Amino acid sequence: MDTLLHTPTSMAKRPCSFPSSPSPSPNPNMNNQLDNLLRAFLNLADSPSLSIDHSFEHLLESSPCDADKSLLIDRALKLGSFLLEAGKRSARKRSSVHNSLTWALPPDLTIKVLSMLDTQSLCYAAATCSMFYKCAMDPLCYANIDLTTVVPKVNNAVVSTMIQRAGKALLSLKLGIVPGPIMSRGSCQPMVYGIQNAVEVSNFSWNDKKTRQGKESSILSRSCLNPLSGDGGAAGAVLRGLHLYNIERIDNTSLCGALSACPSLLDLEIIGLHVELRQTLVSVSMNCPLIERLFFESSKTGRDDSLKSPTCVELVNNCPNLTSLALRGFKLYDYKLRILVKGFRKLKYVDFSTSYSITGSFLRNLGGNIGGSLLEVMILRDCIHLKELEVARLLTSVLAGDFKYLQHLDISNREGLAAAGDSYGRCYISSIIPMKQVLEERPEICLLAEFPSEGSFIDISQMSDSDLNSEVSLSSLLSSIASDGSSFMYTSESNYSSDQTSGNEDGRDSGYVVCEESSDEYDYLLG
Repeated sequence: MDTLLHTPTSMAKRPCSFPSSPSPSPNPNMNNQLDNLLRAFLNLADSPSLSIDHSFEHLLESSPCDADKSLLIDRALKLGSFLLEAGKRSARKRSSVHNSLTWALPPDLTIKVLSMLDTQSLCYAAATCSMFYKCAMDPLCYANIDLTTVVPKVNNAVVSTMIQRAGKALLSLKLGIVPGPIMSRGSCQPMVYGIQNAVEVSNFSWNDKKTRQGKESSILSRSCLNPLSGDGGAAGAVLRGLHLYNIERIDNTSLCGALSACPSLLDLEIIGLHVELRQTLVSVSMNCPLIERLFFESSKTGRDDSLKSPTCVELVNNCPNLTSLALRGFKLYDYKLRILVKGFRKLKYVDFSTSYSITGSFLRNLGGNIGGSLLEVMILRDCIHLKELEVARLLTSVLAGDFKYLQHLDISNREGLAAAGDSYGRCYISSIIPMKQVLEERPEICLLAEFPSEGSFIDISQMSDSDLNSEVSLSSLLSSIASDGSSFMYTSESNYSSDQTSGNEDGRDSGYVVCEESSDEYDYLLG
């Protein structure tokens, strides 16, 4: 477009042997004659085009030879081109004057306003006029790029163009297909609607191991993130946030390559990508030491069990600033989660929803002075193996004074909790979980416990005292379950003190030693 606005170069002149003399000043009479001639020529625009065609044809026929006819045609085309360019330049000047009168903000403030727009609105604004277009080319306008769409319409070329425009000013990048932003049920903060959740979640069962996929497919390829490492990694060097949604072609190699170019990354959100949990966490541990928020939702719920204990330890050691951790839909074991939750001393938010194999035993001895004491949000929604017994222990520890900063707890399960003493049984209403007492003593906590209609939705306000104080007391029931391998005392001094296991012993990494439940467990692991 800009090339069309350049003033045409003048025709070359013959070389002259005489010294060049100063160009004479323009003759006013000649300029007046040219103005009058141009005015008369422009008045022909009101004439019928057919008459102009006839006149031009008559002029060509009056020429004696073909060379003269060709010369007339070339001159007509050149004159028309000169007039077209002159008209465009004059229109731009008039528009600029008009914009300066109607838009009072100077360019620097205009750039500030445009930088507050989302990416799509910025493109619309840039297309309105030349002034906005020039301001919209400033790198600050592309500091936060959001190219998420409901249908696939963004390709690699668009991503590359936007990243190049941002350059070293790029702070956040969002790519992929998002069927629609929603507030996840039971969540205390907005969650992104993953494409694998596009089907009705009530029809999903853990017995169905097929991947939940939407109908749309991203047209972004595995190389869509390459511009982050281009130009010596200038774009990725200062990137703070990277959100990727349902880009099917991104694999482990391409994602790890992108993360290696983002040493300043603070916020990483991955949903619906076909990448391995272990390799991703290894890459984060190696390349993103400043990360504060990690949200990772599996594209194949319950089937990715690649996470190893050494990976957890490395992540804890290399990324000490993590405050928010969400690993959703993975096959996780309690002793691995225990390394993460106890290891991250600044952790305030955890979400292990729809994660397979979690029993809840990783919560034992948390909430004190060692690990998990700063937790404000804990989401264990739809963890199919979450045990009624472990939930009861957790809430009892809350009553005993642990988890002082806890504000939100979600233990809802569409298939009920795993019943105490029967790993195959389901519990829909529990008399051993002290939910009403927790709500009375800790009213600041939002406690969600939604269960299927086969049992009933737990309404704390309608539970009778007889239900809460049944013949089988919490302490006696917990201590009588030999299969759990530990006794439980309903006192604050011995709260969780007799915990002997962290669950899922059969699934532990072979060859990796885990010191169970001792006071120096964490120090041993990190040593």
